[in-house]
Amino acid sequence: MAGDNFPGERIESLVDELEGLIEEARPPFGKNQQFKVIETEVFFNILDEIRMSYPEEWQKSRRILKERDELMASATAQADSIIADAQQQALTIAGEQEIVRLAQQQADDIRDRAQQYERETRYAAEDYAEQVFTHLEENLKSLTGTVARCRQQLNEGANSAQQNGAW
Repeated sequence: MAGDNFPGERIESLVDELEGLIEEARPPFGKNQQFKVIETEVFFNILDEIRMSYPEEWQKSRRILKERDELMASATAQADSIIADAQQQALTIAGEQEIVRLAQQQADDIRDRAQQYERETRYAAEDYAEQVFTHLEENLKSLTGTVARCRQQLNEGANSAQQNGAW
């Protein structure tokens, strides 16, 4: 039959034949239209054809349903994979941002410690320089005092020698 490509078309055409057989049948002995006489052999032949068409139609329907289910499963798996990839990328990006944040925090900590070390080192160097200069100043004062005493002694010795006529 033409158009037998769609599931159920053959069965539909056979059911249409049954319907036509019943419509064409005549009531027995002028009774009402509710009771009709049909040829049972023709009726049973059409029923047999319907039964033989079931497996083919069912197989087509089952194949179509199976293909649909496989397509849906494939689409679901692909969607799940895309979602998982997106979640992984989001975690990676978040992790990278966390790494950058931690690195920035460590860099800030290192800079702060370096600045603190620089201040402490400068203050210690200034204190040391102050101590060295204070010590040097004390030594210079002591040396100046010693030089002044030696000069005074020299002058006193020269004055006494002059007075004694030693010069």
